Amino acid sequence: MEIKSKLPGIGVTIFTQMTLLSNEHGAINLSQGFPDFDADPKLIELAAHYMRQGFNQYAPMQGVPVLREKIAAKVRESYNAAYNPESEITVTGGATEGLFAAISAVIKPDDEVIIFEPAYDAYMPVVKLNGGVPVFLQLKFPDYHIDWDEVSHAITPKTKLIILNSPHNPSGAVLSPADITALKSIVRNSDILILSDEVYEHIIFDGLIHESICRHPELAARSLVVSSFGKTYHTTGWKVGYCLAPAALTREFQKIHQFLIFAANTPIQYALADFLDNKDAYVNLGAFYQRKRDKFLSAIGRSRFKALPCHGSYFQMLDYTAISDEPDQNFARRLTIEHGVASIPPSVFYHRNDDHKVLRFCFAKKNSTLEQAGEELCAI
Repeated sequence: MEIKSKLPGIGVTIFTQMTLLSNEHGAINLSQGFPDFDADPKLIELAAHYMRQGFNQYAPMQGVPVLREKIAAKVRESYNAAYNPESEITVTGGATEGLFAAISAVIKPDDEVIIFEPAYDAYMPVVKLNGGVPVFLQLKFPDYHIDWDEVSHAITPKTKLIILNSPHNPSGAVLSPADITALKSIVRNSDILILSDEVYEHIIFDGLIHESICRHPELAARSLVVSSFGKTYHTTGWKVGYCLAPAALTREFQKIHQFLIFAANTPIQYALADFLDNKDAYVNLGAFYQRKRDKFLSAIGRSRFKALPCHGSYFQMLDYTAISDEPDQNFARRLTIEHGVASIPPSVFYHRNDDHKVLRFCFAKKNSTLEQAGEELCAI
């Protein structure tokens, strides 16, 4: 049987490839973005509690009401933004499902979507599956900032959506107040929508604040904002996130969401609702991961790698031009096989495999893991 692929050229994700390679060679896995430490025992006990209490059947499609109410309260307190839990909040099966539903809800054939590269690899395939046309703009190396003049010139009558990601994966860059001002100017008096991927919203460093689109009513009115409990609570395997959007956009979002997973995991939703009362768990998350970042930077301090700026997320980009002129995919494989440390080659986050001779390392790891990885990287 011959099957004509809807996504020719798309294979197994780089995250899967590098984790498999890491496992095969017993390497320290700083590639795929997940912690090697566990969630808060209180959160795990809450999940078990609700399972034991029989909360094991379908949740409402939109998410359990108490969790949506707690999300609304959290967003109001964090960003001074009001979202109606009944009509403007949807609990999703992780952020990637939320991103898929958001893009599918608003993109029709020939709609143009602005994507900033390097980009999380789920954006472009979903745009293409819906008949949209990706318009790729490059973040400017080495600090990965947006050139808003380029954005302005890329806008056409067909531009439907701009996808933002801050804090940014893979670079660790964050949007500034000046970025928000420029964005407002570009979309004002237009029908352009915004999809804001904010899964690392609480992981931001160096005294900066997260410029959530939610903070800005003018932008929030045209935006779908996606976040993730997995990133915030060290539970990536639970796959629960949420989407915030005005009622009209939420209605369209939920039309897609209901046919993807219908509803997210019921007992986990109730556990998260209870755990959200522990505000310190997310308010202090940035400081927690800043210490992890600094631990990793200290561990590689004697190495020939050069650290690029990282102000958010739990990823650190390292320049290896002093070590090798190999393409990043080749060097990442060799680093895993010969030196026992797995990373991600960021060229895969470009549609043309642009290569700046840097690798992405995840520092959401135990200190002992970071120290061991540092020893290996310093020996190269």
